[in-house]
Amino acid sequence: MEYNLKHFAYIGDAVWELFIRELVIKKTASQNKMHQLSIKYVCASKQADILNLIIENLNPEEKEIQKRGRNLKITVNKKNNPLIHSLATSFEVVLGYLYLTDKNRFEEILDLIKNNLDELN
Repeated sequence: MEYNLKHFAYIGDAVWELFIRELVIKKTASQNKMHQLSIKYVCASKQADILNLIIENLNPEEKEIQKRGRNLKITVNKKNNPLIHSLATSFEVVLGYLYLTDKNRFEEILDLIKNNLDELN
């Protein structure tokens, strides 16, 4: 099957949320705290920050996918910043692309993120 950028973004969104949920359940058993910790990282502004954290570690092919994902047409609520949403979408595109095409590289990027999440607090 051929995948397109919207497929990558869709899968990237799902694997990102699962990654965050796996981290969160290790920190607390409280349902409310799990939710509060999760939404801190599963939002457009934090995803844009994380993209900025990893961008220099992406190879040329991954950077090209990210740029194409940044230009993907998305619907953004008028009260939200379109630039932040386009960066967040491009982050999801990169994750989805790696998840579907190179699981080892996907894990490398998630490890890089996990090791640097404290910098984003």
